[in-house]
Amino acid sequence: MSQPHIWSTQPRTTAQIKFSDGQVLEGILGTTIEEFIKAGNFPPEPKPMACLVNGQLRELTYHADRDLRVRVLTLADSDGMRVFRRSLALLLIATAEELFPAVKINVEYGLNFGALYCEVEGRPPFSEAELKQLEERMGELVAADLPIHKERISIKEAEKLFKARGADDKLRLLRARHKPYLTVYSLNQYRDYLHGYMVPSTGYLKTFALAPYSNGFVLRYPRTSHPDELQPLVEYPKLVNIFDEYGNWMTKLGIKDVGALNEVIIGGHKLVETILVAEALHEQRISQIATLITSLHPKVRLVLISGPSSSGKTTFSKRLAIQLLAHGLRPVALGLDDFIVERANTPRDEEGDYDYESLYATDLELFNEVLLRLMRGEEVTLPHYNFFTGGREWGESLAISQEHIIIIEGIHGLNPDLVPHIPPDKIFRVYVSALTQLNLDRHNRVATTDTRLLRRIIRDAQTRGYTARDTIARWPKVRRGEHKWIFPYQENADVMFNSALAYELAVIKPIAEPLLLKIEAGKPEHVEAKRLLSFLQWFEPCPPDFVPDNSLLREFIGGSILKDYKASL
Repeated sequence: MSQPHIWSTQPRTTAQIKFSDGQVLEGILGTTIEEFIKAGNFPPEPKPMACLVNGQLRELTYHADRDLRVRVLTLADSDGMRVFRRSLALLLIATAEELFPAVKINVEYGLNFGALYCEVEGRPPFSEAELKQLEERMGELVAADLPIHKERISIKEAEKLFKARGADDKLRLLRARHKPYLTVYSLNQYRDYLHGYMVPSTGYLKTFALAPYSNGFVLRYPRTSHPDELQPLVEYPKLVNIFDEYGNWMTKLGIKDVGALNEVIIGGHKLVETILVAEALHEQRISQIATLITSLHPKVRLVLISGPSSSGKTTFSKRLAIQLLAHGLRPVALGLDDFIVERANTPRDEEGDYDYESLYATDLELFNEVLLRLMRGEEVTLPHYNFFTGGREWGESLAISQEHIIIIEGIHGLNPDLVPHIPPDKIFRVYVSALTQLNLDRHNRVATTDTRLLRRIIRDAQTRGYTARDTIARWPKVRRGEHKWIFPYQENADVMFNSALAYELAVIKPIAEPLLLKIEAGKPEHVEAKRLLSFLQWFEPCPPDFVPDNSLLREFIGGSILKDYKASL
């Protein structure tokens, strides 16, 4: 007997959209999410950029072919910001093509105040007048609200498009394409491949500016923390110098982009040489830093090493210690974590959790007292923090001579408030981070934040028993701590060390992919895992066997000869 709550009906011609804020809207099948949002009761700012549809990242042009659960992503969301930033880059490149047809724009890297650093190739940098002209024309295209069209073309058609443009970088990249098609976007007659989703039209791209910067210019955009306004432009002379140095390194290696790296990996005959030269450049730089520190000793007694998560600070500090030994100094390492305050006094973050990344999780008075006494040649008893009990214990006693130099690695090393009682001329500060990375091509950069996240995913899996999902879930909190406690102080460094290796993502790829693929669809971290897998597809895999056992990369992939190394007193 049929149930009273079941009956025959006709196929539905509408779809219901259940938004995460509780709104439920119904419309004709095939209606775009953009149209549903416009019909709904959503705040005008921050503007929507993309959406999660049944837990999957989608463009606003996605068509509703059935009932869907939708969460709107705005400029206040990292995925929404990526879509905005990428679309803005397309607007810049398309406008430059219109105004300066012979100019090639290189999108080089991102800057913390909210900007993409760009350079022009084949001619002097844009003048202020030319940048103003470019910015005004971009504004006109935004006001016109021109559509950004998406199409899927065959690889042969893509090769024809890029060959006609003289885009050798994209032709090299396409050789690693294992799918028979490529998704390209077009704006105002300009067609290009930019890796990832776009906004539906130029009208979404209202908040931006151009400004001269170093040897090029910056394309400024809002930050997720302040989605409605541009942040002040900040000069980073030391950071820019590192990027210039990296460019020189890549010239020595003969590798301009990921396509060029793939050719080396596939060819095989230059792979070992490329790895060894990249490692030699690291060693050369560490030796230079050690030479500088030695020249400042004995006045300098303390080396503070800082940098964001997964920068390779631990391996760098050990390799620096070895170089200092080779220069005749006697390094002694202290752990900043051992000076954490008792758990009852540990500050808490916005969610009420213990905030061990706060400067004030460190017992600053005790830390400074121990350093001053050591520098005076006194014997001190070192503290040890027990993370299990949350209490302080006392360890070995230590006294050092004038030949010794103290090395401390920790996230607050560049913050002057860490060592207010130590005379500045006794301190040497080093900033370590994966500051650069090979870009896919001229227009598609690889964010160094993604390199650090991948490093952390594979290290956490090997040494801490965390899944990729665990690491990705923790990453936003790590990033907030970096922006609060590390990045504002990076220019305080006496020197910077770029821990990125040109070949590393090719080695990381086959290790990270299985970990990322374990994250189930529908989980919040699946979107991030899918994004990482998507850009890793462009890298040809490289076996880890060729990586030297003292490489900084070994800190993350395992097999480091320095794992248990500690300089002897």
